[in-house]
Amino acid sequence: MNTYIIDLSLRPTTFDLWHVCLAGTAALLALILIVVLVSVLLGMRRCKSAAPVALAAAPASVKPEVKIVEKIVEVEKIVHAPTPEPVILKEATPDAALQLLSLLQKEARFIDFIKEDVSAFSDAEIGAAARVVHQGCSKAVKEHFTLAPVSADAEGARVTLSPGFDAAAFRLTGNIVGQAPFSGVLVHKGWQVTDLRLPKLTEGHNAKIVAPAEVEL
Repeated sequence: MNTYIIDLSLRPTTFDLWHVCLAGTAALLALILIVVLVSVLLGMRRCKSAAPVALAAAPASVKPEVKIVEKIVEVEKIVHAPTPEPVILKEATPDAALQLLSLLQKEARFIDFIKEDVSAFSDAEIGAAARVVHQGCSKAVKEHFTLAPVSADAEGARVTLSPGFDAAAFRLTGNIVGQAPFSGVLVHKGWQVTDLRLPKLTEGHNAKIVAPAEVEL
């Protein structure tokens, strides 16, 4: 049996590539180990120095933060428009209109004139008939109505309508913008009835007969 004795005091006298690689690897591992140890020591030192500051800054008792979320409900307020006043319509009695039509027929043969086909007549013939109708209508109106102009100003003059003017008495035409007062030219003075004198009807009179049929015996 052979016995091998290793002499640790022996040193290599020659260095080849293998020995160079082995020495470099050992040196690199030693350097990495030193860096890791230094990093661990520095981290432990920082933790110890920051612990008292954190304890001093922390309150004695930390209560969890409670957030109260207030739910805002937006309620749409419905405002109802004021109820307009009801429009009261007066029922017009037909008797007065029928009576007026009867008077125009009696004095001016008005219905006969408008019911006639005038296309077969010349302008001179129509003009002559229109003169008779005009005279009769003028007589009937003057006898039973008193008329007066709505505006006392002359036609073509400039007038100013103040706020609150009677819209039934004055009709605005043209470019109507904004609110009164309005200033414009009086195109037509208008007419209004100041007095009415229609004859009274007898009981049982049929006002729809505006012109009775005529029978010559």
